[in-house]
Amino acid sequence: MLPYAIIGAGPMGLCTARRLNQYQIPWIGFEIHRDVGGLWDIDNPTSTMYQSAHLISSKKQTEFAEFPMDDSVPTYPSHQHLKAYFQKYARHFDLYQGFRFGHTVNSITPQGNHWRITAVTDGQEVSYDVAGVLLANGTLHHPNRTSLKGDFSGQHLHAAQYKDPQLFKDKRVLIIGCGNSGCDIAVDAVHQAKSVDMSVRRGYYFLPKFIKGQPTDSLGGKIKLPKRLKQTVDSWLIRMIIGKPSDYGLPDPDYRLYESHPVINSLFLHHIGHGDITPRPAIKSVSDKMVEFSDGSSQGYDLILEATGYKLHYPFIDKKHLNWQGYAPQLHLNVFNPEHNNIFVMGMVEAAGLGWQGRDDQAHLVALYLRQKQDKKASATVFEQNIEQQFAERVVGGMDYLELERMAYYVDKASYLKAIHQGIRLLQRDYSDNDNLFTQAEAF
Repeated sequence: MLPYAIIGAGPMGLCTARRLNQYQIPWIGFEIHRDVGGLWDIDNPTSTMYQSAHLISSKKQTEFAEFPMDDSVPTYPSHQHLKAYFQKYARHFDLYQGFRFGHTVNSITPQGNHWRITAVTDGQEVSYDVAGVLLANGTLHHPNRTSLKGDFSGQHLHAAQYKDPQLFKDKRVLIIGCGNSGCDIAVDAVHQAKSVDMSVRRGYYFLPKFIKGQPTDSLGGKIKLPKRLKQTVDSWLIRMIIGKPSDYGLPDPDYRLYESHPVINSLFLHHIGHGDITPRPAIKSVSDKMVEFSDGSSQGYDLILEATGYKLHYPFIDKKHLNWQGYAPQLHLNVFNPEHNNIFVMGMVEAAGLGWQGRDDQAHLVALYLRQKQDKKASATVFEQNIEQQFAERVVGGMDYLELERMAYYVDKASYLKAIHQGIRLLQRDYSDNDNLFTQAEAF
């Protein structure tokens, strides 16, 4: 029997391997680096991590439920803590032996009812035939670059290239983008740079990391409010605590809270309020080391750093095999392909508070499906019918997410986990010959 292939040994690849082991599905893993951890291992050649990086969600809301982080790990762990956590996870579940480290996957191509993977290791090309593929190589590797009008003669980088704040030493710095990484990096820069400006093109919601000594993402869960009411109440509370973005010279958001990812940072607004960071509008053009902004103002800079996010990137497989439409693959529950029942996009999902446990639930569903399909269970047939009928329905739970590239695979946490858990229960059912499978698929 051919094994299934897992691409990547980051958190998604690791929990996928753990779940395949649970259901005795043979697998082989491919990882470009020499160790596990993926993005969170700063030494990984594909890591976009920087020295000061920490989780923006608290450890209790992020960790795997069956493998909690040690009590000694702080509330918001650093990348060093997380690298050690994933290494410990891999050892605990005996995952190291299944991965081929130092393997760069170049191509994944269909071969009848299975797939062929071609990779390079130590300068040699190797090929493997596999029963199916689980893509877990992450969503935060391929920079989303902007196009500037004109030629900038200073240093021009993307946040993916940033590692150490010494980069900013005595420079006039302009950061493009006000997401979580951009704000983290701006806070780093104020301690080294001659000046720090930030070009902000749209409004963001800003949340502190702690409220009354507790991590912000741990509050508000005791009373379940309707989504619209929760958005209104939480927005009001934030305004009472820290004010409006416009109070700090930033644009106010023209959308509801949670319809785009909020910025979780306790220091960014502090530094704006102290004059350490100067907000600027969108860039109109650049020339030499001068930047002209949309409001007619101009300023000189030595370094422009784009904190403009990342694009989904699966360069080793033809997009047609992933049912790619627009910004992202269109898949049932962001995972299951209507055209191929043996290729899965793992971890292509974002939601406020989903954490690694939500992604582990996703891996559980996939592994259980493979087990039931291999055992020719009727529940697998029911589930496949559901994939065909509902693959294009993104689980947004009534949320009106912004039409941005980074939001193309965003889901509503509660609705998504409900659907994942329904799928697990469906696959765990035993169906008799008298069951109407189509009716069961409709019910799910």
